[in-house]
Amino acid sequence: MARNGELGEFLRSRRARLRPEDVGVPSYGTRRRVPGLRREELAQLAGVSVAYYIRLEQGTADGVSTEVLDAIARALRLDGDEHAHLHRLAHPPRRTPATDPPRLRAPLQHLLDAITHAPAYIVGPYTNVVAWNRLTAAVFVDLAAVPPDERTWSHQIHLNDDYKTRLGDNWTSVARRNVAHLRFRSGQAPDDPRLQALIDTLRARSPDFREMWSAHHVTDLTHGEARIDHPRVGRLVLPFETLHLPGDPDLSRLMLYAAEPGSPSEKALRELSETSTCLSSADLTAGASAPRP
Repeated sequence: MARNGELGEFLRSRRARLRPEDVGVPSYGTRRRVPGLRREELAQLAGVSVAYYIRLEQGTADGVSTEVLDAIARALRLDGDEHAHLHRLAHPPRRTPATDPPRLRAPLQHLLDAITHAPAYIVGPYTNVVAWNRLTAAVFVDLAAVPPDERTWSHQIHLNDDYKTRLGDNWTSVARRNVAHLRFRSGQAPDDPRLQALIDTLRARSPDFREMWSAHHVTDLTHGEARIDHPRVGRLVLPFETLHLPGDPDLSRLMLYAAEPGSPSEKALRELSETSTCLSSADLTAGASAPRP
């Protein structure tokens, strides 16, 4: 999809979610044919001409200034991630796509293997799982059994029915978070063919993904909570944090999970760590084999 089309769709989607009363625009009790603010109302709030704003929604962003984009972002009440996304759509960055396969320094794998009582893994820029410890496979997905080209969280969330079952009533929120993150990544790397191929695959194979993608939600993945209905140990509640790896440009971040001390989830993780026979990425690279749990 052309970036000018992305810009117009994003602006319209953010304008549609605002009600006149949210921003102090009188509606005079009139019935509106479309949801949200009208273009002329948004232009007035942003302090730009209606014609200029219409050109932006049509995708004509040549020469648009930072100040104008900031004013529109304030009028649309964009959050930080959305604000940055608007700037990237108007002025697309040029980035070199990540190398394939990504380079993994041995100390990073050693770090993962040293974490024995909590899931930990490293992802690349396409939600691709580059390296993982044994508990990641035991808790979420047995990644050693997944074809390498489908070893992404996006594939597992939207196309793996077993993993959907494991996510249970948390699947919708996890799926929306994943889609919003892919939107965030597409703004950072608009010309990355591998990222676009991933998005195209998910749009073609998952009606739910197509619907969520059309909502244009944008957010980075920084922290949160995973809730898993595990077939062996029951419900797991695992807060997680993401750590960036600035010295490794081909990698995206390190994901670390930890159960609350003394909680049933912590006890369940210890049980899995002692009994699971799932493989880590290091085991897989070394050619180890083990029966599946």
